[in-house]
Amino acid sequence: MSTTERPLLIVDDDPGLLRQLRWAFSDHKVYPASTRQEAADLVRKDPVPVAIVDLGLPPDPDGASEGLAILADILAIAPATKVIIATGNETREHALEAIALGAYDFYQKPIDIDVLQLIVTRAERIFDLEAENRRLLEATAASPIDGIASSPEMLGVLRNIEKMAPTDVAVLLRGESGTGKELLARAVHKLSARAREPFVPINCAAIPETLLESELFGHEKGAFTGALKQTIGRIESADRGTLFLDEIGDVPLPMQVKLLRFLQDQIVERIGGRSPVQVDVRIVCATNQDLNLMMAEGRFREDLYYRLNEVTVQVPPLRERAADVVVLASFFLSRFAAEYGRLARGFSATALAALRDHPWPGNVRELENRVKRAIVMTDGPLLSAADLGLAAPGEDTQSLTIRDARARAEREVLQLALAQAGSNLSKAAKLLGISRPTLYDLMQQHRIGLDL
Repeated sequence: MSTTERPLLIVDDDPGLLRQLRWAFSDHKVYPASTRQEAADLVRKDPVPVAIVDLGLPPDPDGASEGLAILADILAIAPATKVIIATGNETREHALEAIALGAYDFYQKPIDIDVLQLIVTRAERIFDLEAENRRLLEATAASPIDGIASSPEMLGVLRNIEKMAPTDVAVLLRGESGTGKELLARAVHKLSARAREPFVPINCAAIPETLLESELFGHEKGAFTGALKQTIGRIESADRGTLFLDEIGDVPLPMQVKLLRFLQDQIVERIGGRSPVQVDVRIVCATNQDLNLMMAEGRFREDLYYRLNEVTVQVPPLRERAADVVVLASFFLSRFAAEYGRLARGFSATALAALRDHPWPGNVRELENRVKRAIVMTDGPLLSAADLGLAAPGEDTQSLTIRDARARAEREVLQLALAQAGSNLSKAAKLLGISRPTLYDLMQQHRIGLDL
C-alpha cells in the first residue's frame, strides 16, 4: 500500500456501486462491507478517518434502521470517524435523523463522484484537524497549562514562564482582560519550589478600598466595628507560597505605600495588632492597565513598580494568536462535556471557521464562556456556529437548508485548498481530488476570484 493511501470504509450491498466507488477512490485503501457485522469488525481492526454508509441495507432495504445501527456502531467504536450517509430522495428525513445522531454529512443518490470526493476530502481534513488538536492536548498534558497553546506567540510566553518559575523573582503579567493571566500565575507557582504550598489570589479591583487593607494584612479582634475575631490576611495565608495580586493597577496610593513596606522586609502587621509577623511570600502581579502612564500621572508609585516588576511577561490577546483558538476551544469542550455529562465531542466545520474568524474582544474568557454555554444548551454531538453564538463566516444569518449548508461547505474547502496550494489551481485541484476544470467551475459557482 502506498504511503499516501488513506483507509476508507464503504458500507453498501450493491456490488456494482462498490466497484464504482473503489475506482473513484483508487488513491485510498478501500475497505468494503455489506453488513453491519462486517463494518463493525473492520472499524475495530483499523479505525478509519471516513466511512460512507448506505442507509437502506438488508434486512431493512426500504427503511433506515440497519444503516442507523451501523452509524451508531461505528461512532461507538471510533467516535472520531466521520460518517457520510448515502440516501435516496425518498428517504431524506432519515438522512436528517442520521445527522442528528452524529453523522458528519450525507449525499443523495444517484452518485455525483466529484461531489462525493469533495465531501470525503473535507471530512478527512476535519478529521486531521481534530486529531492534531488531540495530539497537542496530549503533548502538553504534563504542563501545568494543559492544552492552551500552540501558537509561536504563546509558546514563547510559556518558555519564559518555565525559565523564571523556579526562581523567586517577582513577576508582572501584562495583557488585556481575559487573556489568561491568572492561569499563567498558577503555572509560575506550580513550576516553582513552592508548588506544594498555598497559591493565594486576590483581585484588587473587586475589593472596596476600605476593606482592601484588612483583606491583605488581616486584623485583630476589636480592631474596628465588626471585627469579632482575629482574621489572618491573604498575605499571611500565602506564607511559603505565592500571592497573586490581580489588577495591581487598581490598588489605591495609600495601600501602595503599605504594600511597598511589606515587600521591603516581608513583615505583616495586622490591623489593630502590635506583633509583626514574618512571612516568606513570592509575589506575582497582573494588570491590564498602562502602569508607565499611571506612574507619569502620579497614580502608581515608581518604587513599588520596580519592586513588582523584576520580570515582565506580556500576554498577547487571543486575536494575535489565532492558532490557539481551536486548541483552547477543544480543551474547554472536553472539560465542560465531562463536567456536565454532555455528548458533545467536537465542532462542525462552520463552527471551526467561525471560531477562527471571530475577533475575540473578550479574549480567552469569552471563548471559555461561549463553549461552556454551548455545552450546557446543546444536545448534539457537534457544536455549530449558532450553538456558540457566532455567525457563520460571511453570513449574518445562516440558512438551515441542506443545499445552502452544502454550498457553504464547498466554498470553505475550496478556499482552504486554494490557500494551502498558494493559489495554484493545479495543486488545489489535486488536494481536492478533482479535475482542474471541475475546480474552475466550482470557483465560478461560488464566486471565488479567478484572478490568481
